[in-house]
Amino acid sequence: MRVLVSGGGTGGHIFPALSIANEVRRRHPDAEILFVGAEGRMEMERVPDAGYRIVGLPVAGFDRRRLWRNFKVLAKLYRSMRMARKVLREFNPDIAVGVGGYASGPMLKVAQKAGIPTLLQEQNSYAGVTNKMLARKALAICTAYDGMEKFFPADVIIKTGNPIRADILSCPLSIAEAKKKLGFDPARPLVLVVGGSLGARTVNEAVAAAIPALEQQGIQLLWQTGKYYAEQCAAQAEGHADVHAMAFISDMATAYRAADLVVSRAGAGTISELQLLGAAAVLIPSPNVAENHQYHNAKAVADAGGAVLLQDKDAVAEFAGIVVPLVQNPQKLKQMSEAISKMALPHAAEKIVDRLEDIIQNANR
Repeated sequence: MRVLVSGGGTGGHIFPALSIANEVRRRHPDAEILFVGAEGRMEMERVPDAGYRIVGLPVAGFDRRRLWRNFKVLAKLYRSMRMARKVLREFNPDIAVGVGGYASGPMLKVAQKAGIPTLLQEQNSYAGVTNKMLARKALAICTAYDGMEKFFPADVIIKTGNPIRADILSCPLSIAEAKKKLGFDPARPLVLVVGGSLGARTVNEAVAAAIPALEQQGIQLLWQTGKYYAEQCAAQAEGHADVHAMAFISDMATAYRAADLVVSRAGAGTISELQLLGAAAVLIPSPNVAENHQYHNAKAVADAGGAVLLQDKDAVAEFAGIVVPLVQNPQKLKQMSEAISKMALPHAAEKIVDRLEDIIQNANR
């Protein structure tokens, strides 16, 4: 079996791609798997670290505000298409999987023109431009939300959920044990704030402003600041014994288990993790993403009662006023936990690879 996986740019694309590849490898240890990403993007490090080969295309996104800059983008696209054709000839895959992101556009377009079966994985409730462009010729489109017929042909949509990092679900500790392991008082509530590996400026500003109010109510805080803001946030946390600020949390399974409430951006991968864990959340969608898809992700969860949606522009002013009453209302947190759990779609990678295998088998008949 020869499987080509293309896409990336963010963890929200890379983690599902790796989960799909890992499931293929689990079932078919002798499978050949090749990733195609975008030069200079995070997949060029994360994928080799996970043990897979990757080819980088010199592709970049269109600048929608400064159109004159797109001459270089078009030149890179032309070169990427040529490289994609070469990759296809040399690797000769049985199937091409697209997970969204810059590289999956030219790579899967070339694959479709060559008659290679394609499968798409769309993480968000509002479909990305690349997957919408590729949808017409895809044999399967694996989604995580209802109502995706407004973007894709209904007959190829499969609601599988989003694959997540396997270790997230593996924590054997109780909530009290997890708090103690992380250095917190097991008897008092804990808020976990996750702004992403690089950090989220508005989220960090909101947390810093809320520290006195949280402290006054005895609420503890585990704060992933992101590497860009680590130094500044560490200084803001200094002198506050109940605030642990760190650039990156390596043991997210324990962090999630310890939290009474999670505050996070609204990336599709994070939301899928919260759903599978039954974690009540305040979601602060990033306004700096394509098609404002994080807002649509967060709204879907908030409408179901599993989270509170806090707009980025209101975060600094309203953070404490939303978080403190929630933490002090265990019954409300329980209701939110139950509501978000009902949205969970487990075993996503397995379902996606089931369909991938069906496509390959049908193509070989």
